[in-house]
Amino acid sequence: MRRFFLGLGGLVLAVLALGALVVQTPTQAQVTGTGWIGNFYNNTALTGTPIASNISYPNGLYFNWSVNPPADSAGTALPGMPPDNFSAVFTSTQQFTVVGTYNFTVFANDGVRVYIDNQVYINQFTQFNNPTPNAYQTFTFQYNKTVAGPVNIKVEFVEFLNDANLVVQWSQPGGTGGQTAIGPTATPAPIATGSVITVKGMALRTGPYLGASMVGVIRPQKVYPILEKNFDEGLFPWYKIQDGDRFGWASGRYLIATGNLDAIPTTTTIFDRIDNPTDLPSALNIVGYTRSVMNLRRRPSERTQLLNQIPWGDGVQIIGRTVQGGQNFWLQVRWEGQTGWIYAPYITIEGLIEAVPIR
Repeated sequence: MRRFFLGLGGLVLAVLALGALVVQTPTQAQVTGTGWIGNFYNNTALTGTPIASNISYPNGLYFNWSVNPPADSAGTALPGMPPDNFSAVFTSTQQFTVVGTYNFTVFANDGVRVYIDNQVYINQFTQFNNPTPNAYQTFTFQYNKTVAGPVNIKVEFVEFLNDANLVVQWSQPGGTGGQTAIGPTATPAPIATGSVITVKGMALRTGPYLGASMVGVIRPQKVYPILEKNFDEGLFPWYKIQDGDRFGWASGRYLIATGNLDAIPTTTTIFDRIDNPTDLPSALNIVGYTRSVMNLRRRPSERTQLLNQIPWGDGVQIIGRTVQGGQNFWLQVRWEGQTGWIYAPYITIEGLIEAVPIR
């Protein structure tokens, strides 16, 4: 599924495909606010250092990330963020120029906590408050504004498993309500599909490279929706597909694509955004030493650009890795001012490699 951010600068009608939700046109009285800032954590307790900080949502909190990682306002996934078991805090200052009672409505899957001027109005931040998977919870409350002026709003959101959805909106005094109709919708036919041929199973990976981490195996006699495509390896195209609740990249060498391939977007991936990653632990100092002359590649694949050769015995700083079969597969390293990827089996590692992000 593509990731969407839906701002309410006017009338919005969005159909979120693949069994998600329909968000129908809201009334004029409904407001989502402007100038929201989000900070994201790779845990469900808002603890530690944010993985993604100061992410701008200029048109409100009104999105459906489905089973994908959270995204910015342009729909680009936030680097280093998982699709499940994460939390986020959103803050904004809104100008309430009308004195009176404001009716708030919040839709959330999974948990949410809402503060206005440091007073809590919704406190539903636990997994057990939403016993139905993939179902919205709907919360409403009233806020009485006695003097026109600024209002500080904070929303804490937690995602455990499956779909991640959040809508925060309100009606001004004299408005007709604050709820947007939300309900299930049919799944449309995919633009293009892929089927495995020749082999009994093919790896599903985190990116369009032979050295990307393996997240699953796809099989023949099944049709997979194709969501995106990429030609970075050059020899064969790669296709991002959906397999149940998993998403990953499969090589076009053994995946036959049918349908309107021209309509499938050619996209970048997380590997294009981590040449100088910002999600590293501040104390990360993991070093590797080469046991051979090593090719430094632009991406984790022998089919990508050769950046340099690292001499036998040289040290490199390890800043990322891919895994396959529970073992380190490729290592993202910094060496003499360059960032690239080397093959992991020929590297002696010193330090806690488990602290290095998996890509």
